[in-house]
Amino acid sequence: MTAREKMPEENKVLEGFVSIIITVLNGEKWVDSCMKSILEQEGDCIREVSVFDDFSTDRTVDKLLSWLPQFSEKSIKLIVTNNSFKSPRGVGFGRNRAIEASSGEFLCFLDIDDEMTPCRCAKQIEAARMNPQAIVGGKFFRSPPGSTERFTKWANEIPQDMLKVQIYTSHGPTVVMPTWFFHRSVFQAVGGFSEDGKGTPEDLIFFYKHLDLGGDVIRVDDIVLNYRYHEEATTFSIHWETIWKLRMNHLMDNVLTKYPWNSGFTIWNAGKQGKRFYSDLPESLKKLVRCFCDVDSKKIGRCYQSYDPVMRKGGPKIPIIDFREAKSPIVVCMKIDLTDGVFEANIKSLNLMEGIDYILFS
Repeated sequence: MTAREKMPEENKVLEGFVSIIITVLNGEKWVDSCMKSILEQEGDCIREVSVFDDFSTDRTVDKLLSWLPQFSEKSIKLIVTNNSFKSPRGVGFGRNRAIEASSGEFLCFLDIDDEMTPCRCAKQIEAARMNPQAIVGGKFFRSPPGSTERFTKWANEIPQDMLKVQIYTSHGPTVVMPTWFFHRSVFQAVGGFSEDGKGTPEDLIFFYKHLDLGGDVIRVDDIVLNYRYHEEATTFSIHWETIWKLRMNHLMDNVLTKYPWNSGFTIWNAGKQGKRFYSDLPESLKKLVRCFCDVDSKKIGRCYQSYDPVMRKGGPKIPIIDFREAKSPIVVCMKIDLTDGVFEANIKSLNLMEGIDYILFS
């Protein structure tokens, strides 16, 4: 089935069933492996695959439609909705249109360049039924093996109780977007994905809004996806400064302006990352920075003073202390898993609790 126009939002919901949600732009070479992985899913909870084609100029749509007979044999509806704007509108726009064209009670997100493992939908629908207000993620293989090792290790091994805490790292949402699966009401509560177009981290924006509304985050500890790494991936169109600003704003609004942080806090790292964090704080929050802490003996005992080139004057002198003397709460501006465990051992030695005594901003 093809749909050239936006489907009505009042589509009758197929209770207990899953809609696979895909948005694609020039994904011809990935179509076959992606569709095959859908057909190989265990169980029979999938009733439709809703694909939004964002004005592809290759044979993506023809490739997709060639799978109609195979899906029909399994009583799965294949919906291909086309962009009528004659230019790409972005992933967020595409996901919203694909969801509007779908009717499953549960939504399973998939990128055209990835493949699901056979257990994915069966495992995640079980978790989503038990947790209808949660984004349900899963573990993944990274292809080719060895690519993005730190990111893969972090995403697959982060403890369940940290999924709503360790949300300010540069890695993004604590469950990766291509593994998302949730009840349709989660999408409705957030109000959809950002449609600001290319370069927008629509997954992180959605993730933060979901948390702000009291939503939960869980992960099934099964490999649910073969997550492909390649230079054409949408991730590479998002500038790190955009992610940084989004994380900063959410941290300031939801942490730094609340007790006990609004009574003063420490910045861990008197190097480039910590200084950048300090410089991007508004004056009202800079006043709350008691000190920097560090492990570098060349920095300890000195002071850091920022300089305002517009006002042509220096800021207040902020002392730099030994990390062992640091008092909570602390914003830790250090990347994890980069120092052969030294940083992790240092912070563990202080007996601090993540999310209460310190927040990672890395």
